[in-house]
Amino acid sequence: MSITRKHSNQRMSQIVIHGETVYLAGQVADDPGADIGEQTRQVLQKIDALLAEAGADNSKILSAQIWLASIEHFAQMNEIWDAWVPQGHAPARACIEARLASPELLVEIGIVAARL
Repeated sequence: MSITRKHSNQRMSQIVIHGETVYLAGQVADDPGADIGEQTRQVLQKIDALLAEAGADNSKILSAQIWLASIEHFAQMNEIWDAWVPQGHAPARACIEARLASPELLVEIGIVAARL
């Protein structure tokens, strides 16, 4: 079975497709100065675009890993997340507090999805 890697550099690929499974690298906001709501929206927009490029969408997400710089942002992030996930298509999910790569980043999300 072949493996396709997209948007790759020496360190990582943004998309890896193996068979009918899509793996996305952890996504962060383009504007790290934004609040948690806007950062979450930006991350989910990036995920939408990457999933579409890989032949999937947010109704096909199998698993999500969410890292928050502060668990105090949990409710605000969930508000945006809950509106984004299609009814009846909630993935398996973990959400933890973690130190992210940059102190301005408030949320990072990694995804595993099935292809359409």
